[in-house]
Amino acid sequence: MKQNHFAILLSVFCYLNGFTQQSTEVYLAELKKENDSLRIDSIINISNNEGYDNQPSFFDNDKILFSSTRNKQTDIVLYTIKDGTSKWITNTPSGSEYSPLKIPEKDAISTIRLDDDGLQRLYEYDLKTGKSSVLLNDLKVGYHVWYSNDIIVSTVLIENRMDLVVSNLKDKTNYTVQKNVGRSLHKIPNSNLISYISKAGDSTIVNSINPLSLEIKAIIPLIDTSEDVCWTKKGNLITAYDKFIISFNPSRDKEWNPLFEFKEKEVLGITRLAISPNGNYLTFVSKDSPDKIIEKQVETFNARDLEAFAACFSEDVVVKNFLKDTLYIGRKKLKENYEAFYKKTPSIEVKVASRILIGSTVIDQEVVTIDGKQNQQVAVYETDGLIKSMSFIRDSETTTDPEVIVQRQLDAYNARDINAFINLYAKDVKIYRLSGELRTDGIDKMRNSYTDYFESTIDLNCVVKNRIVIGNKVIDEEYITANGNSYSAVGIYEVENGKIAKVTFIN
Repeated sequence: MKQNHFAILLSVFCYLNGFTQQSTEVYLAELKKENDSLRIDSIINISNNEGYDNQPSFFDNDKILFSSTRNKQTDIVLYTIKDGTSKWITNTPSGSEYSPLKIPEKDAISTIRLDDDGLQRLYEYDLKTGKSSVLLNDLKVGYHVWYSNDIIVSTVLIENRMDLVVSNLKDKTNYTVQKNVGRSLHKIPNSNLISYISKAGDSTIVNSINPLSLEIKAIIPLIDTSEDVCWTKKGNLITAYDKFIISFNPSRDKEWNPLFEFKEKEVLGITRLAISPNGNYLTFVSKDSPDKIIEKQVETFNARDLEAFAACFSEDVVVKNFLKDTLYIGRKKLKENYEAFYKKTPSIEVKVASRILIGSTVIDQEVVTIDGKQNQQVAVYETDGLIKSMSFIRDSETTTDPEVIVQRQLDAYNARDINAFINLYAKDVKIYRLSGELRTDGIDKMRNSYTDYFESTIDLNCVVKNRIVIGNKVIDEEYITANGNSYSAVGIYEVENGKIAKVTFIN
């Protein structure tokens, strides 16, 4: 069984071990030309595997290589597009394989192998015989690309950074070109160049390099934290930002341009892009959808599987009572608290009565049965591949029916009746974001803001798709139309003394 015991490799592979690595999936989509742009269509999950699936590349126009974890062991899968089948092509009990690529003019692949003793090297695997051999001695390769049969451009792990190295297998030479680079390496179509990600200085820039002359040129800075790119057959550079694909043509563009937005809820936080040699397919990696992460968390909690349960949470997870009452921080503390909870609680089960999903936030209405006694609570989860915060809303007694008050304000909102709307709010009402940031303080500011909004938005309409009532709180999943646009939002309304005293908006 393979285990990863070396924390320094976090900067390369971004996971801790079999339980704590972030769950990801590999997707395949068709690329179709539409006028002067590309359209992405027919998106399917080709890994469909619990845990880590990542680093896809095209073996040819009909086959895709990627790394995938099975039984805490990471091996290489070969997926065939034509018939939709997958097969494992490596099985190395003493090590794990990552970042597979086809070797030019060979029926073989190159892949980084991380052995259980910590040795990390670039290997060649013969697909006919299954035999393997080291390609680059004494280099801890993170990512690589083949420039020719004899020349490899790679990122090499040095201390806490990666450096760009050009290696000549024939001459057995390694030349460090630049310190501090990113993971994305690609051949630029119709050229003798390789693109790489420069992290020198304060900016992250896509550069090109000629591996023979070592000439370097800047192409374009990347946006935000993105560092995964690839090239279309006709020389357009594309990258991903959250659920968006954006493109840049070096010959005509001055900035990134929007190309495509994924509407599928399971596609979130796109990384690792690759395009088939014929330009007909795109493969990419996405984090698990938020509801899938939460579902796993509920299942492992009910199974009392503490390790698997804790693995659903980020290392620095924040656990709190809604909205800003922090109980504790960190996965380690979470494990300690739930271990103690399990010991003193012989019987417990959580059932999800209803669920609201908005962006990366999941709101669950939960029925909790402890030793035969049922309680209701709401859990608000913020996710980013793992759960980064968990907030609890407990049931409580109230003398006022909060749903009646909230429904009246909704009716007034749709009627654009500012006086009826405002009269349902307390004088010191506070409007928050989920982060706890205060947006509006006091009824006067709220009146001024909504008066202008009601007067200028003649098509204003809000429909409640889902409503959860707990204690003095009403949680509405809302579909809002305003000025010709429609969007989803969640409002968490807190009613005190017959008035709405606090609202937290999530959108």
